[in-house]
Amino acid sequence: MPRYDFDMITIGAGSGGVASSRRAGAYGARVAIVEELRVGGTCVLRGCVPKKLLVYGAQFADAFADAAGFGWSVPPASFDWPSLIAAKDKELDRLEQIYINMLNNAKVEIIDGRGVVVDPHTVEVAGRAYTAETILVATGGWPETPKIPGIEHVISSNEALDLPSLPKRIVIVGGGYIAVEFAGIFNGFGSEVVEIIRREEVLRGFDEDIRIYLGQEMRGRGIEIRGGTQVARIDKSAGGYALTTKDDKRIETDCVMYATGRKPNTTGMGLAEIGVELNQHGAIIVDEWQRSTVPNIYAVGDVTDRINLTPVAIAEGRAIAETLYNKNPIRMDHADVPSAVFSQPPVAVVGLNEEEARREYGEVDIYQARFKPMKNTLSGRDERTFMKLVVDGKTDRVLGVHMLGVDAPEIVQGLAVAIKCGATKKQFDQTVGIHPSAAEEFVTMRDKYVRPVKAAAE
Repeated sequence: MPRYDFDMITIGAGSGGVASSRRAGAYGARVAIVEELRVGGTCVLRGCVPKKLLVYGAQFADAFADAAGFGWSVPPASFDWPSLIAAKDKELDRLEQIYINMLNNAKVEIIDGRGVVVDPHTVEVAGRAYTAETILVATGGWPETPKIPGIEHVISSNEALDLPSLPKRIVIVGGGYIAVEFAGIFNGFGSEVVEIIRREEVLRGFDEDIRIYLGQEMRGRGIEIRGGTQVARIDKSAGGYALTTKDDKRIETDCVMYATGRKPNTTGMGLAEIGVELNQHGAIIVDEWQRSTVPNIYAVGDVTDRINLTPVAIAEGRAIAETLYNKNPIRMDHADVPSAVFSQPPVAVVGLNEEEARREYGEVDIYQARFKPMKNTLSGRDERTFMKLVVDGKTDRVLGVHMLGVDAPEIVQGLAVAIKCGATKKQFDQTVGIHPSAAEEFVTMRDKYVRPVKAAAE
């Protein structure tokens, strides 16, 4: 008789948890997955997928506006927010069922409810105890808001995806990727958008040039970005809400969205009580094999608060299944992971930004290009693409690729393979470009960029 009810119990049926559980089940392990909300997790239900659908919807505004330059006569367009939300919800229901079917096909038992770890081998759900040799925590993260007066009036990205009506005016607090993506979404649908950020430019942690140029493009689209600003309080008003900033400015709006960070979902799970070490933000500390300080308890994805991207969580989850149940030890490689921001226009990057590269390698060569895409010459849209290569001055290896512009995620995904393979600038130069395309610029940049002395000093 087996010592435990299961070989592995996974807490959290998001992308990482499902990927690991499916693969472990396919290898013959007895697996259960515990979920208190819906199967699919943040990416499928509250993040990547619904957000990208809204991004697609918002981009039709550009298509209608640009059509005239190419000879099209388009009648005045109208937009119905409830219809889009209903279509989005239908697609999420479809995807959730696909995830459920995949788990069922791998013979993974789905347990509904909140999982609490009561000892290193026991998870309690709704008063019932389940035991397992291995426990995998894949509970993701949740939006976090500051403790200021009136914070109860705000929504997060979760609620923004399900608003019953499109706000005429919205204030978005935060300068990270979630904030700029939703600023573009609401702006595209016609809302007046004010984005409040603590720093002077959006996307802290990204390459400085990308940050500056994205801010310019967002402002060019009519998004008001208030840099160096913090909210002191939020009050309900007759017409909606009123924000008061710390410099005593007042902003009236119909909706306030906070996107100021996410916190790992570990509160009340019993992890610290049984010896699982958490960092100051509540994230589970793991080693290169995804193991916590309790050797049979593993963690993947946003709950570890390292690289909070869906494909990373999936790769981490699959590595665990391979290691434990397929005699194929795999450690996730977290170097040179590409990422994208589905702002409007979008951003995509892989590798080091200029500041990181200078700090790590010292001698760095920079190649960059900024130009108006061919499509914009006829459409009349005053929006520019920006591309940048960061190169090791000693070895000629390309350390970072950065792009702001239409199709940036699609282009940089392919270049991520080259970066992973250690491609040099000479190999980029030897590659023939596809003409006419924006992507060809990455293999035709020949002149090193010399930053002006004043800018470098700043």
